[in-house]
Amino acid sequence: MANLKDLRLRIASVRNTQQITKAMKMVSAAKLRRAQNSIVNLRPYARKLLEVIADIAVSRRVSHPLLSSVTNPKKVLVVVLTSDRGLCGGFNANINRFAYRFYQENKGKYETLDLLFIGRKGVDFFKARKVTGIDAIYNLAREVSYGLAAKVADRLMESFVDGGYDAVHIIYNEFKSAIAQEIVCEQLLPVDLKKSSFDPASETKNPFSQDLIFEPAPEEMIDELLQRHFAVQVYRCMSESVAAEHGARMTAMENATKNAAEMIRNLTLTYNKLRQASITTELIEITSGAEALKG
Repeated sequence: MANLKDLRLRIASVRNTQQITKAMKMVSAAKLRRAQNSIVNLRPYARKLLEVIADIAVSRRVSHPLLSSVTNPKKVLVVVLTSDRGLCGGFNANINRFAYRFYQENKGKYETLDLLFIGRKGVDFFKARKVTGIDAIYNLAREVSYGLAAKVADRLMESFVDGGYDAVHIIYNEFKSAIAQEIVCEQLLPVDLKKSSFDPASETKNPFSQDLIFEPAPEEMIDELLQRHFAVQVYRCMSESVAAEHGARMTAMENATKNAAEMIRNLTLTYNKLRQASITTELIEITSGAEALKG
């Protein structure tokens, strides 16, 4: 059984850990508010941009390489989006297990199934299982920006258009709330116009009349809008993942703080019992000694 000194040191150590987890929770809460505001403002823009692209593409019957889909894709790229740091509960473990299961189930289905990692935790997880990706991108939480997303999007678009891949998927945690995230496997390329709210059979949802004259030409507009749309989608996925990471870390640190408080309570109770037992023993020894002297 631990002595009183060991228990005092243990209680002090747990109390210090509790202060750290409490501070990390407050930091994550502040970052979460900014990330949540960013993603809430970004979602309507991304949705409306896809709707405009669908309107022009369908009403003007415009084709584009980013819209051309292959019936039976043979070369597929999967982007796995995790974080660089831990201490965020099951955030990384859940996404890594999902991605690994997806890889195991589909690697025999396609001729080529490559992985691109965004986040150190995904790299480490797959490296331990002897799976190597084509590249890895780090420091997402610090450098998440439209510029970084545009660079990643340009690389993915170049690989897709040049025939390197028939489809590009991304696996990430979608932000739902501070305590809830949902793992999503989303097809980035080719762009799926069915995700928009545009209905070609409904004239009320088609604002572009056949009599309109576009300047510049619809083909040029589609090209520019698709490139911007793809960059926005990559940026949205990154922002969703960062917001979900902050929410998961805030929840994990809150639980850790509560667990530390419960541990301190139990250790303090044990310490008081041992201390009381020690005092009682000393009193008995003193009393026994006094009685022995009298006898």
